[in-house]
Amino acid sequence: MVAASWGEPLTSQPMKRVYAAFERRVPERRLFIKSENHTRFVRLGVRAQLLAWTAGGMFVAWAILVTAILLIDSIGAGSYRDQAARDLNIYEGRLNALSDERDLRRKEAGAAQERFVAALEQISALQSELLTSTERHRELDTGLRALQATLRKTMSDRKEAEERLATLQASEAGDVVQASDASIGAIDLLANALAETAAERDQIATEAIDASVVTEKFDLELRLMKERNNEILGQLEDALTVPVEPLDDMFRAADLEPEQLMRDVHQDHSQKSASLTQIQMSTMGAADLADETLRANRILDQLDRINHYRLAVERIPFAMPVQASFRYTSGFGPRWGRMHKGLDMAGPVGTPIYSTADGVVTYAGWQSGYGRIIKVQHEFGIETRYPHLNKIRVKVGQKVSRGEQIGDMGSSGRSTGPHLHYEIRVKGEAVDPMIYIRAAQNTL
Repeated sequence: MVAASWGEPLTSQPMKRVYAAFERRVPERRLFIKSENHTRFVRLGVRAQLLAWTAGGMFVAWAILVTAILLIDSIGAGSYRDQAARDLNIYEGRLNALSDERDLRRKEAGAAQERFVAALEQISALQSELLTSTERHRELDTGLRALQATLRKTMSDRKEAEERLATLQASEAGDVVQASDASIGAIDLLANALAETAAERDQIATEAIDASVVTEKFDLELRLMKERNNEILGQLEDALTVPVEPLDDMFRAADLEPEQLMRDVHQDHSQKSASLTQIQMSTMGAADLADETLRANRILDQLDRINHYRLAVERIPFAMPVQASFRYTSGFGPRWGRMHKGLDMAGPVGTPIYSTADGVVTYAGWQSGYGRIIKVQHEFGIETRYPHLNKIRVKVGQKVSRGEQIGDMGSSGRSTGPHLHYEIRVKGEAVDPMIYIRAAQNTL
């Protein structure tokens, strides 16, 4: 037999004591290996067993560590998936809540717009009534001036007749002595003249009384007309008490200066049609009539300003491009390492897409990643874009109105599903469409 020894003997005294202590607990072992012709054995000394135990312990520790790491990763991955699922549910809940709130805001905006239209109709009717009343007032004013002229002429004729009567009576008293020699025909002629003068005086007095009655009647009609005018003016002023400050705030929220906007709209509107005409009338020095004229002109100015606001709202993209049910899937801003320049609204294929303001179609066709796209140029340097359409319903050069259907929602171009990628560009720079949408939802 041939023996093989593992390790060299330890010679230092401390190591010998350690070796002896470990040898008592782990005695030396022999491993016999038998073949056909030979039998060999391997002696496993204390040192070899120590190395084997150390290697085995390290292997077990490594296996435990690796198993723990794998279990922790598995548990962490499951937690991440659960957290992602919870976040997704929360996000979808918020999207549904925002969609419900948007529908509610759209209904409120529709009701507010209906009230605004009804108020405009009422204002138009009151304005027509005011103009009719003003015309009637003008006619009464003219008739009163003619009646006053007639009354002055009548009073003058009456005074002249009284003077003639006095002259004739004096002449009759001076010629009484000579009347004895005068002829009877001259006396009769004088009597007839006196009778005619008296009759003319009585007629003039009657006409004066009638003129006074008519004057009082006209004064009463003028007072009633004044009260009616004050009532109409009060109703108009009450109807126009709707403040324009919210509209100014809406324009400022959309980064538009209201005063400059009103000047541009007024200039353009003045070129196309005449504004409301200021009222001018002769008041014959009456201060109350002049005050009514000023009130009426202030009302007309306010009506003209409100009309300019209405024109500005129609020309700026404050409306929603999608009026059916939809959900927001991506907002304006950085996304996937690049800038997302629009607002994504997802819905079924074929959902109607509407123009958000009055404008002119500048492009309608296919454009690389946008797919089927429509570009509409509005006033004040604003452009809206409607990509990924399923169908285009307008042509280049066509004028479109606010709320007019221009296409159908689709998934053409680079798209992961049917949706509208809505863009607003001001002087070529993309801006967040939610600025305009929120401004309109908070005001209209």
